[in-house]
Amino acid sequence: LLDRAVPQGAGEAALKLGSKVKALALYEPPYNDDPEARQGWRMYRQALDATLAEGRNSDAVDVAMGLFGVPPEQLAEMHNYPVWGMWEAIAPTLAYDGAVIGEEAAVPTERAATLATPTLVMSGTETYPFMPVSADTLAKAIPNAQRRVLEGQAHEVKPEAIAPVLVEFFSAR
Repeated sequence: LLDRAVPQGAGEAALKLGSKVKALALYEPPYNDDPEARQGWRMYRQALDATLAEGRNSDAVDVAMGLFGVPPEQLAEMHNYPVWGMWEAIAPTLAYDGAVIGEEAAVPTERAATLATPTLVMSGTETYPFMPVSADTLAKAIPNAQRRVLEGQAHEVKPEAIAPVLVEFFSAR
């Protein structure tokens, strides 16, 4: 299994499926143990849940974009993007991502410690500062984990940078 967007989902699948999953690769787990970030995540989840419950999908996308660091002054421009309508249509799925990541987006070290599946945990060198820290924490918690840092890669990892690492890891299994 490879999961870049919601690593906890792949980890949970590996836990439930046990030996049926031979290997797992995670790229930049989106967890953050910083207390301020955890408070921000709780506030995000509350705002997201409220906008979605009221059927305000456009506002839900605005809330998510704010979490991703898009400045409010840019949001009005983004409403004119050709993909905005698609983002509005799929906005309810943001709640699924939030539920999988958890109430506080904390690194799930206790749960990860029960994962027996050989796991590769990766991050880039040109990414958000918390992502390598979270990847380190998660890799230390998983008993059969390997940790790799992809030089020059951001959160939007280039296929040519990650593909050889994945081929090497999965081929060894």
